[in-house]
Amino acid sequence: MNNKLKNSNLDASVEQLLARMSLEQKVGQMTQPERMACTPEDVKEFHIGSVLSGGGSCPGDNHPSDWVDMNDAYWMASMEADDEHLAIPLIYGVDAIHGNGNVRGATVFPHNIGLGASRDPDLIRRIAQATAREILATGVDWTFAPTLAVARDIHWGRSYESYSEDPALVGSYAAPFVDGMQGDMGEDAVVACVKHWVGDGGTTHGIDQGETTVSLDELQSTHISPYRPAIDEGVLTVMASFNSWNGDKCHGHRQLLTDVLKGELGFEGFVISDWDGIDYLSKSYYDAVGMSVNAGIDMFMVSVDWQQFIRNLLIHVEKGTVPLSRIDDAVRRILRVKFAFGLFDKPRPIERRWSNDQSFGGIEPRSVAREAVRKSLVLLKNDNATLPLQRNARILVAGKSAHNRGHQCGGFTIAWQGVEDNDSIEGGCSIWEGLQDVAPNAVLSNEPLAADADPSKHDIAVVVIGERPYAEGMGDVRHGDNVIVEAGSRIRGEMKVLEPYGRTLEHAIAHPEDLATISNIVAKGIPVIAVLISGRPLPVGPELAAADAFVAAWLPGSEGQGISDVLFGAYDFQGHLSFAWPKDASSINDPVAKPLFPFGFGLRMYGDA
Repeated sequence: MNNKLKNSNLDASVEQLLARMSLEQKVGQMTQPERMACTPEDVKEFHIGSVLSGGGSCPGDNHPSDWVDMNDAYWMASMEADDEHLAIPLIYGVDAIHGNGNVRGATVFPHNIGLGASRDPDLIRRIAQATAREILATGVDWTFAPTLAVARDIHWGRSYESYSEDPALVGSYAAPFVDGMQGDMGEDAVVACVKHWVGDGGTTHGIDQGETTVSLDELQSTHISPYRPAIDEGVLTVMASFNSWNGDKCHGHRQLLTDVLKGELGFEGFVISDWDGIDYLSKSYYDAVGMSVNAGIDMFMVSVDWQQFIRNLLIHVEKGTVPLSRIDDAVRRILRVKFAFGLFDKPRPIERRWSNDQSFGGIEPRSVAREAVRKSLVLLKNDNATLPLQRNARILVAGKSAHNRGHQCGGFTIAWQGVEDNDSIEGGCSIWEGLQDVAPNAVLSNEPLAADADPSKHDIAVVVIGERPYAEGMGDVRHGDNVIVEAGSRIRGEMKVLEPYGRTLEHAIAHPEDLATISNIVAKGIPVIAVLISGRPLPVGPELAAADAFVAAWLPGSEGQGISDVLFGAYDFQGHLSFAWPKDASSINDPVAKPLFPFGFGLRMYGDA
């Protein structure tokens, strides 16, 4: 076990500081507000241990210098010691889950589902290293990644955050990612956070934040097993999951948080809640606070009402309903991480080596991202050796996602739900731009449904189709008209049936404009290569049948050239499906139905797969 949290000098430093702290200072260390609800002055007054940015929450013009200035102000406030406040450095957290995608100009890597198709743990390590460098350029020290969910139902709107339906494949990426992020805890390191503990990918009907009903043995073998190599590698933080396991919410589950994670698996770091994740434990927020602390959560992501959280926890300790020993254990873990990471020895963010580094969004990280795109592509069909393309061919490029970097990056890019344009994604290139760079005779269709397709002008067409961006429950696909979401109201603690906030199969899968575009071109006798942009395998029978070649490109990120690299044959296809591909909508998650393409499928242009 590569345990970065066990040494006598570190323990002595933690105990010495813990002994000097008041109860208010300890509870402040356990609190993580969102930046919009917490000022630097609040950080000092309430002894706040961490601040975060929610998806799309950014300072100033959202460039690295804006982030560095903001983090510097928070850090300086945390380090202003006086008679009422001890100097304990604040740690800032972000969702940099496929590159530091919240920030303009960042390198955006393929989402995890594509990386799962690459079958390349060393690539995962290098992606984590490159991402860490771009996080450090903004003065941030902590990312809520990697996601180790094992998605078992692609109705789930977070399927693209899962590397695979196979726990062994997910687990094979855990240690390389953590190593790439944390390394030797030097100046190139960022604190990693494995999530979501545990069973988030196993909910019934793929409902986000829903119920996972499995035995302990199955939970261990499918959903817990990928965490073991991450913990062995010394990951410093773990995030609790919104879902329930056999009827009990994970945020209040002492067996999972304390007995299994901290006991059986020997996790020595700290556990953080998800966004207001304790709110669903009880109608009484006071009770929810006590339940979650006693269950084993150490730091609390409380977006707005963090002062109420602090007041309630102080009352619990005064009344004895939360023992002081539990508070000390939580704060001991938080301080242990901060000391082990070297946070006490780092200069202020504005003076750090990588802050505002000019390599942010530069050639080196984009080269790694382009390689990741190439390796993630899966060839599903190639009739009559349609691929590779010839560089001198007269190529019509069409489809709603052909020239849209927002579509190809997906959710958690600039905004929580992603963006649907080119201008918001600074740097990189669209799929069209990548093709244009290679093929001088390529043209972009400017007509709806490619009405300008003309066999006298076009030898072949590349049509880029698929899903528009989404994130979390907004991407859930409803499993029939009579299934509704029961993930819990956004009103604190009130559990009720909600109107579906996901999308029907018709809206998520059958994009009529995609099939119409392909059909219009095929009707004119022009061969079509379809490139599917999606966060999951989708039933695309008619599109697949109409196209001469079909490529699953997943959500490739900012580097569209990676697709042209492969389509023109500079590199062969290397990807293998990390999820079985359903034949039709009714066969999704049907254990009896035979998939259209099995797990591991992937054709090659040159030779056998």
